[in-house]
Amino acid sequence: MRRRATKLDKIRWLIVYSTDIIHLVPLLGLAELYILWGLGMPGWAAGGAAVLLATLIALSARSFRIAVRGGSRPTVLLAVTGVLALVLSVIPVVWATALWAGMLTPFVRRRTVALAAVASVLAINGYVALVSSWSWALFGLQTALTAIVVGCVLANLWLWRVAKEAYEGQEAKARLAVSEERLRFARDLNDLLGQSLADISARTAGAQEALETDPAAAGREMFAVRDLTRQALREVRATVQSYRALDLDEVLSSVRAVLEAADVSCTVRAETAMLSAETRTLLATIVREGATNVLKHSEAGHCTITITDGVLEMSNDGVSGPVGDHAPNGLAGLAGRVRAAGGTLSAAPTGEGSYLLRAAVRA
Repeated sequence: MRRRATKLDKIRWLIVYSTDIIHLVPLLGLAELYILWGLGMPGWAAGGAAVLLATLIALSARSFRIAVRGGSRPTVLLAVTGVLALVLSVIPVVWATALWAGMLTPFVRRRTVALAAVASVLAINGYVALVSSWSWALFGLQTALTAIVVGCVLANLWLWRVAKEAYEGQEAKARLAVSEERLRFARDLNDLLGQSLADISARTAGAQEALETDPAAAGREMFAVRDLTRQALREVRATVQSYRALDLDEVLSSVRAVLEAADVSCTVRAETAMLSAETRTLLATIVREGATNVLKHSEAGHCTITITDGVLEMSNDGVSGPVGDHAPNGLAGLAGRVRAAGGTLSAAPTGEGSYLLRAAVRA
């Protein structure tokens, strides 16, 4: 099954593809080679340089993708492209050195990148000055091009780190919330059972001591132990039941936020004030399961949730193929709970490219 793209995936694609556009700027070097060929450069030299430049541009996209994925520095790739850039510098094709500086940027310190960029500019312009004469136009073009390529790569790397840290922060916050809830549950159980178990232990010890000398007193103590045990069991059941209860309004708000975070616009119209506690919990469970199915099994762009007089309707426009049977621990299991509560549950395509989950229970 195809994994649904997260917001972080989409941000990564945007950053990578925008960097690819920057890497395509050196294609203007092909136009330069064409002009040089027209001015008398041998065809084999112009053609060979064009092939080398195209190869360098094709390889340049690979380095940034490795950096975004958190891979190690591709030493072989950087060495090969460095040789290509050096060969092209003899012509000189200044686009090549600027592109190689951009490829180097994600894997070395900024100071190293700056030194490499300055060295490449001075080396090529010094070479040109020795062969013919100093050209301020060439110096300005190479300086500007190198600054643009390196600067854009640095900016995109910074954007990617910010987006990744924000995404990881949200995940950490969710894990922290779950951990806090577990700790709270453990603390409540400890407070609830600690005193009860201490009383049971003390009375059991007293019954054991009195068993040989006063069996009747021992019996009374054991009856007290039985009552304490039953009371503790009732308290545990009440506590667990309160944890199992779901707040319908909170679930609706949470589901809406989750769907919209997954780029599924969500409209909620719910009348929940008159619903009983059992009905609210049951509908909350159905809404949560329905949202899970929207995210996992559809390509929905919009979802509508309405609750009126105990009737829940949850529809989405993400039906893209045949719909299979419901899982026993999913909607099929919920259908049994709804029937036990005297209601009905159905979930099926509407025939208009949408999918409708409908549950009717006593308000």
